[in-house]
Amino acid sequence: MGLNKLEYLKDITILYAEDDTLIQKEFSSFLEKFVKKLFVANNGQEALELFQKNKPDIVISDITMPKMNGIELSKNIKTLDPDTPIVIISAHNNSEYLIEAIEIGVNRFILKPIDMTEVVNILIDFSKNICIVKENKNINNILEQYKEIVDSSSIVSKADPLGTITYVNQPFIDISGYTKEELIGSNHNIIRHPDTSSETFEKMWKTIKDEKKVWKGTVKNRSKNGKPYYVSSVIKPILDVDENIIEYIAIRHDITALEKTKHFLQRQNFQKISNLNDALKNIEQYENVMNAINIVSRVDTNGKITYVNEQFMKLTGYSKEELIGQTYDLIKHEDNDKSLSKEMWDITNSGKMWTGIIKNKSKDGKTFHINAVVSPIFNQDNEIVEYISICHDITPIIELHQELESTQREIIYRMGEIGETRSKETGNHVKRVAEYSKLLGSLYGLEKKQLDNLFMASPMHDIGKVGIPDEILNKPGKLTDDEWVVMKTHSELGYKILKDSNRDILKAAAIISYHHHEKWDGSGYPRGLNGENIHIFGRITAIADVFDALGSDRVYKKAWSLDEILNFFEEQKGKHFQPELVQLFMTNLDKFLEIRDTYID
Repeated sequence: MGLNKLEYLKDITILYAEDDTLIQKEFSSFLEKFVKKLFVANNGQEALELFQKNKPDIVISDITMPKMNGIELSKNIKTLDPDTPIVIISAHNNSEYLIEAIEIGVNRFILKPIDMTEVVNILIDFSKNICIVKENKNINNILEQYKEIVDSSSIVSKADPLGTITYVNQPFIDISGYTKEELIGSNHNIIRHPDTSSETFEKMWKTIKDEKKVWKGTVKNRSKNGKPYYVSSVIKPILDVDENIIEYIAIRHDITALEKTKHFLQRQNFQKISNLNDALKNIEQYENVMNAINIVSRVDTNGKITYVNEQFMKLTGYSKEELIGQTYDLIKHEDNDKSLSKEMWDITNSGKMWTGIIKNKSKDGKTFHINAVVSPIFNQDNEIVEYISICHDITPIIELHQELESTQREIIYRMGEIGETRSKETGNHVKRVAEYSKLLGSLYGLEKKQLDNLFMASPMHDIGKVGIPDEILNKPGKLTDDEWVVMKTHSELGYKILKDSNRDILKAAAIISYHHHEKWDGSGYPRGLNGENIHIFGRITAIADVFDALGSDRVYKKAWSLDEILNFFEEQKGKHFQPELVQLFMTNLDKFLEIRDTYID
């Protein structure tokens, strides 16, 4: 029994009820070494009171006790919390007790004398699932808090397929000036500003409705009192399984200050000023305001920095002396696409203004993101003499989105682990299957979105195992024909759990669960599909899953050698597995072995 397994017990609390003081003392001393907290009761009534007060994770109880026996205690506990695992210990092999324990949902029935190793193994099994459930609750709690942050800091709305508003959050209500009742059931035209061109909305609707893609852009709106405001918008169509649009979700950020600065610059480029003294005074006031609320820099026609304000220096960590005379390459992040920089200079050199999001790096190596406006400045002959950049730091917003995506991946990964821990397999199995699937999918030529969905969904290939009884799932010997029929249902169980989701990742997981035991020659289960009738996700995950399973110790077998595994794949090429995928696997074996060694158990 390795330390890594006993680690599961360190955060677990256990309630132990036993009236025999000798047995109680011996067993308590043993358990206290491994668990976070042990509560000990001398009878059933005392145990029930301890349970109600402390809410332990697991209950272990003798049957024969004064005041309240173990069966009555179990009934009361299952009434209070049906999910609490209960282990009953008895000195008598009484079938009536056993039947009654099964009927009330007791999870294990152990006969005295107590086999300590058996008890600890049972507790480890329970603890694995308890730890995963607790972690999932913590992750869900964090995710809910992140959602609250987004909802409080972003302007969010939802609309049905016809464009009718179905949901608005408080920031949307605040900036628009309308009440929730005035907005729900209305069209977004209620806030449309007449200055926003019809072409903008035509392009938006073509993108989200016809092409079913994400639209990003800046929109000028009008509040109920007629005041204009600007929002940077991202609108995404939400699709069902058949690619039909269910609704649209829009997340916006108020960029009114930034847009007003842009318009000021445009006016200053072309507006004639009759009174020079007034103009100089106005410019000084404008500059003070701009420097207070914006990150400002200027470069000459060669791209050399000629001016930075305090906000720019504070964000980048460089002094004025370190920045003047340098190019923006000094702060450019290595992850930036070169085409972004080219696009910016092409547009500004043509005399137009460029707007976009740029990823940069400060002097101490920290990454930051800015929403930037870069505008050419002209002389009286309409020649470009320099460029001015006005930026806002949007790093917290970008990091929040990244954190939300990371949390979602973690939740999905933990869901996949549940099935594996029940069948006594490690969490590293699902990690390896995910990495193998992503690699093989990339070699096969899947598109990025498909690869992302495959990578995220493949850990849940055996989620249906949650519905298979332990005595079948963890049987050390060969299954009987009847047991094998039950075992094979896990594929369809997983499909039924996930198939009704509207999320692409969970839909992909449903397909993988349903198809990864099908075989190329049609001899697999549950439907006997063959060839390309098997979804590519199922064909790929089948190779990833079998490769890892054969190379790992399982309750019913020892790990195979690499030569044995490779011989098996050669033999099953065109039978179990798609020949092309096997060839890609064999040709790139070193990459698969590198993954195996990275995530070794």
